[in-house]
Formats: sequence, C-alpha cells, structure tokens
Amino acid sequence: MDRQRKTARRINAVIFTLLMLGLDSALAATPPQAGIATAHPLATRAGLEILAQGGNAFDAAVAVTAMLAVVEPTGSGLGGGGFWLLHRAGDGFETLLDGRETAPQAAHRDMYLGSDGEVIKGLSIDGPLAAGIPGIPAGMTHLAEHYGRLSLAHSLAPAIRQAREGFAVSEHYRRMATFRLAALRASPAAAALFLQDNEIPPEGYQIRQPELADTLEAIARQGHDGFYRGPVAKKLVDGVRSAGGIWTLPDLTSYRVIEREPIRARYRSPHGEMRITSAAPPSSGGITLATTLNILSGYNLDAQDSVTRKHLIIEAMRRAYRDRAVYLGDPDFTRIPVERLLHPYYADGLRAAIRPDRALPSDYLPGVETGPKGRDTTHFSILDRAGNRVAATLTINYPFGSGFVAPGTGVLLNDEMDDFSARPGTPNVYGLVGGEANAIAPGKRPLSSMSPSFLQTEHGVAVVGTPGGSRIISMLVLAALDFATGGDARSMVGLPRFHHQYLPDVVHYETAALSEDEVAELELRGHTLREFTQGWGNMQVVVWDKKHAVVSAAADPRVEGEAATQ
Repeated sequence: MDRQRKTARRINAVIFTLLMLGLDSALAATPPQAGIATAHPLATRAGLEILAQGGNAFDAAVAVTAMLAVVEPTGSGLGGGGFWLLHRAGDGFETLLDGRETAPQAAHRDMYLGSDGEVIKGLSIDGPLAAGIPGIPAGMTHLAEHYGRLSLAHSLAPAIRQAREGFAVSEHYRRMATFRLAALRASPAAAALFLQDNEIPPEGYQIRQPELADTLEAIARQGHDGFYRGPVAKKLVDGVRSAGGIWTLPDLTSYRVIEREPIRARYRSPHGEMRITSAAPPSSGGITLATTLNILSGYNLDAQDSVTRKHLIIEAMRRAYRDRAVYLGDPDFTRIPVERLLHPYYADGLRAAIRPDRALPSDYLPGVETGPKGRDTTHFSILDRAGNRVAATLTINYPFGSGFVAPGTGVLLNDEMDDFSARPGTPNVYGLVGGEANAIAPGKRPLSSMSPSFLQTEHGVAVVGTPGGSRIISMLVLAALDFATGGDARSMVGLPRFHHQYLPDVVHYETAALSEDEVAELELRGHTLREFTQGWGNMQVVVWDKKHAVVSAAADPRVEGEAATQ
C-alpha cells in the first residue's frame, strides 16, 4: 500500500508539472528581470551581486543564506536550519531541501521535564541544551553542489567579506537584543559578539565577526566537511558540552539534507484556479495551508460581507491548525495521512461543521489533550531571468536562538528543541500544542510552521514566505487569497493580518485588520479577540506577472528588509 501511495504521489507530481509547463508555454517564456526580496538590504545586495556575476537563483540563494547568517543573527544563522523550495525552469523540476535541525542522539522524550512531570521553564529555549544539530551549512553546500553554476566559495565570498567588515546595529536589532539580553549575557562568546560591554549596543555600532568569517571560509574550502567534521566540528561539540549540552561528533558527521516532494494543492475561486506548491513535513506549512484553502474553496468569499468572510477564514484556520497539532511531525518517524488531509472530500467534511453565524469553540473539536495555558525566523524569495526560483525560510527559532555561541566558531546556536512537544498538549514558546507525532526522539526533526511557497495562476507566479512562528501559515493564507484575487507583491506584504491557531482559542489581529464594528460582530458570533498594536511577520515576495511581462518584488514594510529587481 505504501508503494502504491508513493507511485500515486509521483504521478500526481508529474501531472502537476506538465500543467505548470503548459501554463508557462502559453504566457511569457522567461522573466524580463530577476527579483530578490530579503529581510536585510545587505542580503538582497549579495544576491544581486552573485546574479550579476553569472550565478543563477540557486547560487544567489547560497549567497543570501550566508549573508543573513552574518547580518541577521536575530533570525537565522549557521547554527540554525530551514527549508529551500526550488523550481528549475529548464525542466519544471521542483523539490524541497529539508535542512531542518535534528535532535541529538542523547535526546529523549522527557528531557525537559522535572521530577514532577512538568516542563522546566526555559530549559528548551536558553543555552546549548536547547539546540538541535544545525542544517543550514549542509543546505548551502547541497544547493551549490547540485543546483548552482558557481563554486560554493564564490557564492560565500560576500558573506565572508561582510563578517570581517561588520554591519551596523539597527533599531530592530536593538529591540530583539533587549528581549534576549539575559540569554546573550549568559554566553560569554555571545555577549562579546552581540553586546557592547555587556549592554545593548547603540544604533550604528559595528558588529564584526572574524570567527564566523573563519567558519564560513572552512565551509568554502571543504564544503559539508568544513562544518560537520574537523576543527570547526570539534570546537562546536567542545563548546556545547562544556556549557551543559549533549552534542557529540557523530551527531554532526551523520547530519544530511533530505530532498522531499513538495506539497501541492489547488484553490478554486470565482477568479479562477490557483495552484500552490509548498513545504512538506516536517514542515506543517504546506499541509496546513492547503487544508485551509481547500476548506475555503467551498465558499464564494467575494459574495460574503466583510465580517462573514473573515469569520469563515478564521474557522478554516481553526480546523487546519487542529490537524497540525494532531497529525503532523517528522515523516521519517511518524505515519502522516497526507493524501487524506489534502483530499477535497476531507475538506468538505471539515467545512460541513462551519456555521456562518457562529464560532465553534476549539474545545469542541477532537484533538490533543491540553495542559494548563501558560519569534524568530527569516525568509527570502528569488527569481532569476531564466525563471528559476527559490523560496527559502530559515530559522534559529527564538530571536538570537538559544543565545549561546560556541567559543572559537562565531556560530550562534538555535533553540529548535522547543519546537518538539516537550510534553504532548503543553504549549511551546509560540503557544502551539502538539501530540505524540511531534514528541522528542534521537535524530528526529521537529515540526515547523515554515512555509516557503510558490503560488501560480493563469496570469503569473508568486514566490512567497515569511517568518512569524505559529502565525506563518495564517499570513500565507491571507497572502494567497490576495494573490488569487489579483494582488501584487506590495499588496501581499502590506496586507493587515489576523490569525487563529486552534489553541489558544483566540483571534489575534493587527490594529488595521479589523474595524471596531467587525470586532464587535465577531465577538457576537462567539470569537475571543486580542488586538496587537505592533504588527508581526516579515514577508518577502517576488511576483512574475506573465500576462504583462513584469517582475515586482516587495519586502514587508513592518521591518527592515529590501526588495529589488535587476
């Protein structure tokens, strides 16, 4: 039966690719420009530099990944992991590079529980015990070796240069460093790098990282082995273990990137059909995004008043996030009913229980048993002139990850172990609950919300993604709905946001997303709402409008990214 399912998946992927190629041949064959959108101006410029030197989108993705590791330590780095969604224009081939972190071999299901069986606060967030084995260095080398035109060393050169020259502290950096000040101070190597005399540095202060430059140079010379074997690996393990962590050299040497078949779905609306290609497990993004849109395909959202439209979107999110909590985890450890979750008939059943006039409390949905109720990532989008494209979402989890830097490496480590279910039903730092499918196990990859995606209609394609923890998927839902109705890159990143994630049973919303009347009406329908005066997310979008032969790129106005075409 498993072999039949795999064969059916391959056939569906071939059909999907042929449909895409058919659409492409009917419209503009290649983009008139390249486009890049990233979370930091220096990363965007590094990608453009590599494109100008003859690199393709995959080479540019290596350069951007490395540069973000240097200039955006709040969101990503060599000590983190991520997913790179790739489209190769020449043959329509698409794949997901899974560079998600893995649990060390010494990890076990109850490692963050006290003698009373309760989760020990902070143990899965701060310090090296919170860190999984990083995947970003392996992802960069795999990307360069299998898909790029240029050498790995060539694509890493801008980041190596910037690590030595330094980058200027921004207001965003100061805000995130203030939030994680205690964790940074607890690691002498981190404090020396990211603070000034153990305090938050002023705007404009130059952060120079010579040891990180050395680590990048080791990767440039030796590829995968430059990080996962040899002197760098030994320094990483020695530093982690001396500070109470559990890494070993075999944990590093055994790490591998996995290529996975992306999740594919369709959204149907009065505006036509939109095809979605997104991240597969251990990302929950593609399935949860597809489930939400499958439910919404049964409505004509254009025909609804604004309150009912938002109510229906919230109710679809509620059910899709519930499935995330119950079913999703690392597919190499957990049997996931992918075909059933993606099937339109399944969405029909979920939709049947939605009332247009009343919210269904999350407690009424069968799901995980929950205990007492008690951000950061990056994304970039790239399209080159040949039509190759990359949507990549990378993370070290919380701002500045675990706050721990391994001495002598310049590598800031993630705290991705918090993305496992420390105890099934207990919320993680983002309030997400999970079941046994996402319990800790040696070598396992934690469930993620990262959702790098391609959206395609008869008029064009969008390369899209965002950080935002548990809110990533809901942001992608709203952006996808906007693109389906003719939205462009700028409207997708600027769209006011609202969010529901099953538990806690609360609708979070940006101030501009709901009017006072809409809030009042949604409350009458049974929703509990919480306003956020500061926005969330940092979406990066490139859109190729094939009908009008135009490429546009946009960075989220909420933070400090930069988008450009070339």
